[in-house]
Amino acid sequence: MSKFSDIRKELSSRELLERELHLKQLQINRLLNITQAINNNVSADGLYKMYNSFLSWEMGVKKMALYVIDKHGEWRCASTIGLSDELAQMDIINLLPNYQRLKNLDDNNDHPLISQFDVVIPVLHKKSPIAYTFIGGFDKEDDMYNKVQFITTITNIIAVAIENKRLFKRQLEQERLKKEMELASQMQQMLIPSTLPSSERYELASIYKPHLGVGGDYFDFISFEDGKFAFCVADISGKGVAAALLMANFQSKFHDLINRRSPLDKFVSDLNQSLYRITKGERFLTFFVAEFDLHTNQLRYVNAGHNPPLLVVNDKCQPLDKGCTILGSFTDLPEIEVGELQVEDDAVILTFTDGLTDVTNSAGAFFDENHLRQFAIDHQHLFAEAFNAQLIRQLDQFKGTEGLPDDVTVLTCRIFKKEN
Repeated sequence: MSKFSDIRKELSSRELLERELHLKQLQINRLLNITQAINNNVSADGLYKMYNSFLSWEMGVKKMALYVIDKHGEWRCASTIGLSDELAQMDIINLLPNYQRLKNLDDNNDHPLISQFDVVIPVLHKKSPIAYTFIGGFDKEDDMYNKVQFITTITNIIAVAIENKRLFKRQLEQERLKKEMELASQMQQMLIPSTLPSSERYELASIYKPHLGVGGDYFDFISFEDGKFAFCVADISGKGVAAALLMANFQSKFHDLINRRSPLDKFVSDLNQSLYRITKGERFLTFFVAEFDLHTNQLRYVNAGHNPPLLVVNDKCQPLDKGCTILGSFTDLPEIEVGELQVEDDAVILTFTDGLTDVTNSAGAFFDENHLRQFAIDHQHLFAEAFNAQLIRQLDQFKGTEGLPDDVTVLTCRIFKKEN
């Protein structure tokens, strides 16, 4: 009887060993399949399906929740096994940082989702988590240690592959965005005057420093055969390609309307309406436009919600603040006041966008309009190019190592007294 008992035990051990070998072979085959799938660039959804199949069929896992980082850099539950929709949709994102290593979960955990699982497997890359897998539903006779070890291996392979896909897509998106920004920057450079006039009666010079390569600032100049010339500065809301496209449209409208030679208030009203038809009020711009008559020395201007330019004549500084509200936000402008001044002596008109007065130093002080006013008075005798060069030097001295918080644009107009 004992002889037959020994034979049964030997057969049972052999069958158990064969089953274990068979299971190991299945696991190795699945590992090879997953590795091959990764090499073949199978989609993330395809990898999730293979992972689920491996856990449920080869590992006998009854409950699972896999959390990964999505394309927006946010954690999300990417795949589940054996969980109701209600449980799967529970937000445990704030609990994930509690699990920095493989950990057996407490049976007494009262969280309705966490309590479903036996173990959590974090996947770390350079000490930063890239995935978490919660596993549960093991049978009592399962060799949990060996199963968890192999599940950990597969989870790491899958998680790293998914993370690499995410990083690769982000890299492609960044490269696409970079190309778009380069195109927008080139577009802006074509829209903004590359040269400005210099004559015995007037000259203009500019400073143009986009904060991110593509900004929302714009300036322009145009002269007329009747002895008048006009110049403008604008600050378009938003940044990037959208601002560049709106700038392109604005430049076209500006030249079209200014060449109609309508009165300045009519010109600004028409410009506002053309912008509103495009933006539907969702984008706007601040705008300053001035027209100077070389024969009469009359300066006429409209300030549409822009930082008031500074007019300096004989050591006196005057803000040019008459005008109307911003452009593009309303179908019709309620009121437009045209400013009119006689400029009989040498003068400097300093126009700028708010990026200039937003510059700060290490103490948090602003390069505000008081600084600009004093600077303009002190340097009113300089030619426009030299005036701007000195302004840049003083700005750099003021801010020190601090960066520029926004686009900085300056358009300086120097008017010379008419000789009798």
